[in-house]
Amino acid sequence: MSDCVFCRIVSSEEPAKVVWSTANSIGIVPLNPVTEGHVIIVPNVHVADALEEPDVTGTTMHDAAWYAKSEGIGPVNFITSVGREATQSVFHLHVHVVPRAENDGLALPWYSGKTSKKREVH
Repeated sequence: MSDCVFCRIVSSEEPAKVVWSTANSIGIVPLNPVTEGHVIIVPNVHVADALEEPDVTGTTMHDAAWYAKSEGIGPVNFITSVGREATQSVFHLHVHVVPRAENDGLALPWYSGKTSKKREVH
């Protein structure tokens, strides 16, 4: 899809800092990383989101986990969104691999601030 920035990156028509690749996906550094080591895993085929082609989604998540493991990244958030209301801004499936550290200042994406305190996750 020529109007899709990730398709143009995959086909080398658009510049990006590619840090990892497999037969199924590439890993690129986002324009505005939120933590040191933040990478986006993008499948080589165009699917709009994680619901469109579950097999591609599974493979992309596998590649994201494999990337994190091979790079020794952890703790980590794997984040993907489906739909504008869920903060999806590029409509080509992608998984953010966001390395985390204690007190890194990055709020959990699902904390709305509507409650008096965050729930503890165990």
